[in-house]
Amino acid sequence: MPLPRHRMLRAALLFLAMAWLGAVASAQSGDGALRVGSKRFTESYILAELLAQTAAPHTASPPVVRQGLGNTAIVYEALRSGAIDLYAEYTGTIALEILKGSPAETREAMNAALAPMGLGVAIPLGFNDGYALAVRAADAERLGLRTLSDLAKHPELRLGLSNEFIGRADGWKGLAARYGFKQVPTGLDHGLAYEAVAAKQIDAIDIYTTDAKIEHLGLRVLEDDRKYFPRYDAVVLYRLDLPARLPKAWAALQMLEGRIDEHAMIAMNARAELQSVPFDAIARDFLAGTGKGAKTQEPRRGFTAKLFGPDLWQLARQHLVLVAVSVGVAILIGVPLAILVFPHVRLRALVLGFASLLQTVPSLALLAVLISMLGAIGALPALIALTLYSLLPIMRNTVTGLAEVPNGLRLAGTALGMTPPQSLRLVLLPLALPTLLAGVRTATAIAIGTATIAAFIGAGGFGERIVTGLALNDRELLLAGALPAAALALLSEGIFELVEMLMRRRRRAPPPSLPP
Repeated sequence: MPLPRHRMLRAALLFLAMAWLGAVASAQSGDGALRVGSKRFTESYILAELLAQTAAPHTASPPVVRQGLGNTAIVYEALRSGAIDLYAEYTGTIALEILKGSPAETREAMNAALAPMGLGVAIPLGFNDGYALAVRAADAERLGLRTLSDLAKHPELRLGLSNEFIGRADGWKGLAARYGFKQVPTGLDHGLAYEAVAAKQIDAIDIYTTDAKIEHLGLRVLEDDRKYFPRYDAVVLYRLDLPARLPKAWAALQMLEGRIDEHAMIAMNARAELQSVPFDAIARDFLAGTGKGAKTQEPRRGFTAKLFGPDLWQLARQHLVLVAVSVGVAILIGVPLAILVFPHVRLRALVLGFASLLQTVPSLALLAVLISMLGAIGALPALIALTLYSLLPIMRNTVTGLAEVPNGLRLAGTALGMTPPQSLRLVLLPLALPTLLAGVRTATAIAIGTATIAAFIGAGGFGERIVTGLALNDRELLLAGALPAAALALLSEGIFELVEMLMRRRRRAPPPSLPP
């Protein structure tokens, strides 16, 4: 005998609640493991794998690698909150972005400033990866560009700079003041800037001095003749409790000190960016080789191999969980709240206005705030953000559906002696259901697209491929992430279309008799 509809609804709601709690638990799990983070560029991905693989033989469980956590602000907040234990950072960035001061002369001075935050600097890896500006070699020859002062004399040249560099304390604003630049730069993703300068859409870009594409694209690095940029020596930024918590792993990590020189780092970056070698394979080869980025020749992976890679089903499962749980919880919150405020015009306007306001908050900004508030990265802040973004279409369509119920039908229910709860359950909600379902359909489409941003905080999903593809400027990898997300969106549209078709058939069937 089939279950009554209200019992099926309760079972579905219970399942969604359990899924939410399971996702939250998984987001907070792994306290006994080493958690390694990275920023969203090639070198940081590789260094995270090097740190994790070096420590792995000396930990009880495999290290958790949180790749591509965005810019300095997000990955530093993840470290400060305890969501990760360490990541590879650069001395200039620590001094100017994190400590908000001038470059410290010694590591001891940095540690003294970081200690009150529970953080420390250790294990200088052996290379300097500084900021610089670069132009096409042909333009450098034609215009006599050798230094940044030379570049400042040509305000007609177009600058395309990474968004982080434009906003950094040691970035564009100070550089423009030091050299007197008159240009207004265009903000670009670091990986895409190389493609733009090669295509002559821009004339100068900011680069990291260990980028592999500098030589590959024939770019000329301009001399910082007024000594604006500090040194950016690669180090490990870590939580002070880590050496005591995992002493064997920490001792193993110390063995990396001074082991990576600039040539080795450039070689490893080249394998990732020019040969599409996976980051974990690059790290494994380096640790097993001579320290010079062994195995320089690798067959390049094709698009089909990237699209149907071994991570496809894992990413699909993660993406589905993010969407299903967030939309499910948004239904649990949004529908009852919309029903509650529907009779009260001012309260309804206030609640819907607040939900609309949430939609205007940029997703990365909301994720950064949630990381700070929750002290966690991964599924938990991603689920909360996706739930908040799903509320508006669900609540607005619920209110609209209730408002569209004809007055005569409302009065008919009252005339038949229905109580307000009975009228809501038997008259208002069934008639409002098609409009409500359209809101859920919209919320699902929004969640599928927005869930790709969750990869910036280590929540997984198809966004992992997109984020990595951006870092490597790999169009095939970008498509390998975007196409499955698009397929998931089309699948959800098909499911909702099928549900609506079944509902239309049901409405054409004779209505059930009303209870006495």
